[in-house]
Amino acid sequence: MSVDTTVRILGIDPGSRVTGFGVVDVCGQRLVHVSSGCLRIKGDDMGERLARIHAHITEVVAEHRPQELAVEKVFVHRNVSAALKLGQARGAALAAAVGAGLAFNEYSPNEIKQAITGRGHAEKQQIQSMIKILLGLTSLPPSDAADALAVAICHGHVRATRARLARATGHTA
Repeated sequence: MSVDTTVRILGIDPGSRVTGFGVVDVCGQRLVHVSSGCLRIKGDDMGERLARIHAHITEVVAEHRPQELAVEKVFVHRNVSAALKLGQARGAALAAAVGAGLAFNEYSPNEIKQAITGRGHAEKQQIQSMIKILLGLTSLPPSDAADALAVAICHGHVRATRARLARATGHTA
């Protein structure tokens, strides 16, 4: 893997009510915003919500043809029930992307925040502001889309570091 090769990365910020997605092209140090947005899901039927997430991510993958996938690791803060719903939404999104042949890479919330802002405990507003700057956007992206773009950019940074290390040690990445 060459650091100078352009790679298209899909980042996903899954949620049972709002799922964010972000697609970026990474070529060396250069980042290019391809697409991003949020799927807002109403209704109480969890099965229908999961089906919509799966269908939406399937469409995003078909339209933008990413080469790699990055997603935030699930964590349990206080509400176990909410974490389980998040895990189900994440599973639906991953099933769509993995079903299209993408392997996935996972990053903790702190790893993502550190990669984007330099602080592992950054606030959502800071993430949005940095995404706007890094991608040269004209306005702040919605929070969930910004989070998905942050996951994709984090993966872009990690893969570039892995490539440099592989070259330095004579290994193939």
